[in-house]
Amino acid sequence: MHDVARLARVSVSTVSYVLTGARPISQATRDKVLAAMAELDYQPNAMARGLASRRSRIVGLLMPMDERGLGATETAFVTGAAAAASAAGYHLVLSPVGAGDVDDLRRLASQRMLDGAVLMEVQVEDGRVAALQEAGVPLVLIGRTGDTTGLSYVDIDFEQTVREAVDHLVGLGHRRIVYVNHSAATIAAGYGPAVRTRDAFVAAMADHGLAPIMIPAEDSAAGGRAALTAALAQAPDLTAVLAMNENAIFGILGELATRGHAVPRDVSVVSMVTSPQVAELAHPALTAMTSPGSALGRIAVEALLRHLEGAGDSHQQLLPCALEVRGSTGPAAGARDRTDPAGSGPPVT
Repeated sequence: MHDVARLARVSVSTVSYVLTGARPISQATRDKVLAAMAELDYQPNAMARGLASRRSRIVGLLMPMDERGLGATETAFVTGAAAAASAAGYHLVLSPVGAGDVDDLRRLASQRMLDGAVLMEVQVEDGRVAALQEAGVPLVLIGRTGDTTGLSYVDIDFEQTVREAVDHLVGLGHRRIVYVNHSAATIAAGYGPAVRTRDAFVAAMADHGLAPIMIPAEDSAAGGRAALTAALAQAPDLTAVLAMNENAIFGILGELATRGHAVPRDVSVVSMVTSPQVAELAHPALTAMTSPGSALGRIAVEALLRHLEGAGDSHQQLLPCALEVRGSTGPAAGARDRTDPAGSGPPVT
């Protein structure tokens, strides 16, 4: 920096202000400094700046991952978070730290490599929260623990999302609706979305005077086929499937086709917390409660950066998924029969 200042005939502090943007510098002076940097091939050393400022300008996005990697819906959370970090001059590092990896997280936090962290795939009781709090690492959740006192989080409004999905199906005349959730082990572990949608489905069906049927499914196409088989065993007269399991949804569609059930003529299907890219892969394209993943990732990082700057209280916000009707939902067979023998008339509910 001294060499740059000497060549540009400015003070070292002026070079610093050009690099950091901490104070406004005239365009003419800025151009002189940048030209000197180019001539000397000077590049700021991020690690050295971090030592001086006690900031790494790195934030972590902590989420468990397995051999399946990230799907399109999950990727939207990451890209939204990365864009917000980059816009503020921070780097986002994706780290596969799940709720059971508390010891690894403590080691990561002790190295002070991260200025702050965003947690994904949050469980109702999530040990990562206490570990980061004990280490003094600022954090924001994408999801919610059972007790959110003093915590910052953004999450999907699962209650409203499930209610609107059920209302859509009931409005089409469906009365036998089955909900395919994540696996029984995932629910038992307290995974927030699985627990909250289970409870919201029971409440939404009760509001319509209907009996709820929930089937857990492994996160795979085979799991979806097994779930559809179990659903038909419990409710052979089912006319609609609501699912929040993208990896299982294609197995559900495949099993319906194998059994000769046409979608949506015989069975309507709604996929929850889904990206348009995934919904359009199916045939017919899936009616979906579209995930606000990119917005949630962006809002979470923006809230975290405010904490790092010492500004703002706890940020707590819910966003619902948006219903996008495509080809996988239609009037229930009974509703079609009551209105139009050809099935072309409006449903009667």
